[in-house]
Amino acid sequence: MKLSKQQIFDLWGGTGPYSEAYIKIQIRILDDSISRIMIEVEANINPLTFKIVRGARKIFANDEPIQQLLNHARYMGKNLGYVVCAFTEEYTDENVMKEAQKRLKYVEETIIRMHTYTMDLFNITKSNS
Repeated sequence: MKLSKQQIFDLWGGTGPYSEAYIKIQIRILDDSISRIMIEVEANINPLTFKIVRGARKIFANDEPIQQLLNHARYMGKNLGYVVCAFTEEYTDENVMKEAQKRLKYVEETIIRMHTYTMDLFNITKSNS
C-alpha cells in the first residue's frame, strides 16, 4: 500500500511512524507552598498509527495493553495526536518513580508493536535516524 501525503504527515516521522512516551513530574502548588508532587506516564500516538490499529482492533484482540490504549486515548488535535495517561501517582518515595519507569517501558513496548503493524501494512522500512 502506498501512503498519501496526508498519511505521511499523520505519521509525524516523515518516513515512518513517530510517537512519544514520557514521564512527567507535576508540581502542585496550593497557596504559597507545594501541596503534592505527582508522577505521570503519558504517551502521544501519531494519528495514522492509532487509526490503523483501531481499525484492526480484532487482530489485537488478545493484546490487552493495545486494547487499553485504544480504550483510553483521546484525540487532542494534529499536534498532540492521541494522548493516553498510563500512570498517575503521588510521589511519596523512590518506589513511585521505579513503578513509573516500569509503566513507561510497558507503554514503549506497546507503541512499538503498533508502529510495527503500521510499518508492515505500508511496507515501511526502518529509519536510520
